[in-house]
Order: sequence, then C-alpha cells, then structure tokens
Amino acid sequence: MMKRTDKKPTKELYEQLRTLTCEQLWEQEVVRFDAATPQERGQRVALIRAIGVVFSESGNVEQKDRVRLWLRGLLQDSDERIRRYAMTALPKLGAGFSEEAELLSLLRKTTQEREKKFLGQTLSKIGGAATLQEMSRRRGELGAQTEQKVRASLARAESPSTVRMNQPLSEFVGLRIHLHGRYGLEQVVRDEVEEQIRTSGQFRIAEVRSGLVALTPLKPFTLGDLYALRCFGFLSFVLGSVRAMDEEQTIEALARVMTSPVSRRLLKAFTEGSIRYRLEFVSKGHQRGAVRLLTTRAYALCPEILNDARNAPWSIAIRSHDGIDSVELTPKLTPDPRFGYRQNDVPAASHPPLAACLARLAGTMENAVIWDPFCGSGLELIERARLGGVLGVYGTDRSPEAVEIAQTNFAAAQLPPVRSKFVCNDFRDFVRVEGLGRNSISLIITNPPMGKRVHVGDLQRLVEDLLSVAAAVLQPGGKLVFANPVHILSQNPALKLKWRSVVDFGGFDCRVEVYQKSALPERASVPESPREKPVHNPRRR
Repeated sequence: MMKRTDKKPTKELYEQLRTLTCEQLWEQEVVRFDAATPQERGQRVALIRAIGVVFSESGNVEQKDRVRLWLRGLLQDSDERIRRYAMTALPKLGAGFSEEAELLSLLRKTTQEREKKFLGQTLSKIGGAATLQEMSRRRGELGAQTEQKVRASLARAESPSTVRMNQPLSEFVGLRIHLHGRYGLEQVVRDEVEEQIRTSGQFRIAEVRSGLVALTPLKPFTLGDLYALRCFGFLSFVLGSVRAMDEEQTIEALARVMTSPVSRRLLKAFTEGSIRYRLEFVSKGHQRGAVRLLTTRAYALCPEILNDARNAPWSIAIRSHDGIDSVELTPKLTPDPRFGYRQNDVPAASHPPLAACLARLAGTMENAVIWDPFCGSGLELIERARLGGVLGVYGTDRSPEAVEIAQTNFAAAQLPPVRSKFVCNDFRDFVRVEGLGRNSISLIITNPPMGKRVHVGDLQRLVEDLLSVAAAVLQPGGKLVFANPVHILSQNPALKLKWRSVVDFGGFDCRVEVYQKSALPERASVPESPREKPVHNPRRR
C-alpha cells in the first residue's frame, strides 16, 4: 500500500499513483477521492490522470465502462481543474457519443476561456457530427485546427481511404518523381528503371544523385507502374519548392504548394475515399508549432484535403536544403505491396529493397543453384528467384526460427516451381547439407549479420570464413554477392572482385561487393573504380 502523502506536488503524486493496479486505484484511491472534501479533491487531482493512463493500458472492457461513467460525473464538478483533468482522461478510454454529448453540454454552459480551450482539444479527439454542428453555430470559436481534426476523424470512420494502384494519371506535364533509396545503390535503381523504360517508354530519367533517382513521366502512368520497380526504398511526387522567408511568408507559400492544382490532381487520382495526409518536417525534429500553423492554413485553402496523424494514406514531407524547402507527397502503403510475401521477419532481416538490389547485382543465369548462408527471413533468395533462371535454392541459418520463417516466406512468394531446401546449419559446415559441396553453387547471395542487432562475436573472422567457403563452394564463373561490414578482401586468388560500392546501412557504411570465381587461379586484384571512394553521407555533417 502506498504511503499517504497528500501534500506532495501533483506530478510527484501522479508518478506514485501510476504504479498502482486498476483494482488498487478503483477500490482504494477512487473511494478515498469521492469521500474527500473539495479542498482534498483538488490536492489529489493527479488521481484522475493516473486513472486515465492505467485503465487505458490495463483495464478490461467492464472496468473502462465504469471509469468512463465516473469521469462523466466529474465533468459536473464545481472545480474547473477537476473538470479539465476529467475531460483530458476521457479520450484515453474510448469515449463515444455519450461522452461527446456531456462535453458539448459543458461547452454550452462554461464562460471560462481556458475551459473552452481544453474542451476543444478533447472534442478534436472524440468529436463527431454533433461537434461539427456545434462548431458551425459557434463560427470558428474553437478554431480551425479542432474542426479539421473532427472532420478527419469522421472521414476516417465513414470513408476509409486507400491508395489506388491502377488508376492512370493522364495530366502529368511538369511532374517530377523521386525514387529514394540507400546511397551507394542509386546505379542499381537506375539500371532497373532503364530496363522498364526500354519496355514501356513511360518515364525519362531526369537526374541521379546520392540516394536518389529522379524521373519525369512521358506517358500516362499508374502507381502500379512505379511499384513494379523493386529496388527503391520509397517514392515521392515533388509538389514544389519554397525559398526561405520569414515564418509567416514561408507558411503561406508552403500551404499553397501543398494545396496546389498538381497536389489536388495527384491526390484525387490516386485516392479512394477521404483525402488525408500526415505532415512532417524531415530532419528538423517535431516542429509542432510549424505543423499546426501550416496544416491550419492549408485547410483554409483546401478543406477537402485533411491533415490526420492517424492512418493517413499519404504523407507530405518538407525537406530543407541550402535555404530551400522542397514539398514532397508520398503514398503510405503498409505493407509494401511489392513484398507482400513477408509473413514474418527475424530481428536482423534485410530491408526488402536492399535484397532486391543484391538480386539485381547478381545478374541472371540459366539453371542457377543459389545459396544464402545467412538466410534470415529469406528475402535475398526470394528476390533472386523472382528474376528467373533458378533451378534450386538453399537457405541455411543458425537460428531454427529464421529457417522456419524463410520457408514460410518462400512459400508465400508463390514463385514458379523451384527446388528449395532450408536447413538449420552453420555455413562453415556446408558439407553436412545434402546438395552443398565443392563447385556445387552458381551464386551465393547474402546479407550477413553485422553485429548491430544480433551478437556475432568476431565479425572479421566471420567474413574471412565466408570468403573461404565461397571460394570452395562456387562453380567456376559463379558469383558471391554480399554486404561486407569489414575492410577485408578475399585472399583466395580464385575470387576476383568485380564490383564494390559503399552503401548506407541505416546509420553506418557497409560495402556491397560482387566477386566472381575464375576458372583458373589468378592473383587477386581490386579494380580501380570511383565506387572505392567513400560516398558522402549527408547525415554525417
């Protein structure tokens, strides 16, 4: 039982009450609160906050119903502070029509501006049609931000939004599309785009720079056409840019870009249901004040486009560089439709577009037999098998869970008939796996553990062993495509380094390398290439 300390400050008291169970709060603290004098209740107002948090996290349906009823009663309390705490706690417990009616009744009665402010904040979270009606009568008294949040909540409930993948966009003149990815792999993305261009002629490559391939459309296209590409991380439509000015001018200019004709055209063409977006300032922190000002101004310019932080199908990102703010619109597709086979993952699983890049680097070959010594969730094997020409795949991993997940994902990918074998085994003991042996494999493709999320031990020794095993297992002409986290080369003259690029692996650099086994032993060499030089990482300033 907690020590009675009525004189403690509200925050400190809340921290103590927050540690109690639902039963302790309800059977002891609420009973004590209800029996207290008005002065004592005011001193223990932190209980209301603790009730909202603890019951939202741990309470069952019956307990939450009981607490909501108690909080509704507190909305009639003579102490404005108690009423305010009660209205703030209600949304955490799934408040509905009854609670909305109580809050609107209080709104009609109160004359206190601070209470109106908190009522508006609460109604922006739980309000519906009745709240919009009341707001229309009050002519903006509660603010455009509250109105927009209520409209977004109603739209979310009444007209769930989806992104249209197969709707063509016919008006595309002047549009620019950015394919964002990991720096160091932009040439792989470019190669994939060029392959599509040769087939469809829908796009033109406008620019290639670190971590980005920019396209301009030449013909009508769908989102499905863009998501046929697998090597980019995410895409965005560039709505426009704004040069730095004073805050008021910048907010106005950004809001006009966000609601421009090109923005409306894209959103209407590619959205089924209500048009909702989430706004973020990239690399500038939360920027809550700027977000509030900008979304409110955009709503005034175009009420059909609603800012909504919850499950919005689009995001609008403000990216700043050299005094210029670029405004980009991105579809939020979860799960990514390109990788729907991912039934499960392991902690150190590859990022799917990275797996797709490794698969493309491997190239195509007929009747290929492929092995991933650290198969994880199986993405590299799946992505390479999708490109065709594969006779069989082997996946090994020291984790039984990973082997099971890789098997499940491989089956879910619904690939053409491919012989597959997934075995829990250390790659160094490859001879224990039936079918693996010297000169038996056409391609080794893998993203070994880096020691960041899964403990490895001696990482350099791991890579040395991988290179040694590859030299033994690969057929003459066979390839090793892998992510190398350490600065070492194969010491076996049969393995020749054919390609290397320094790649962003989420906060640290890693080398993606392609080796090929020669038919006759030769002296190992490293090709001269600009890719040998470290790629600039804009995050390391």
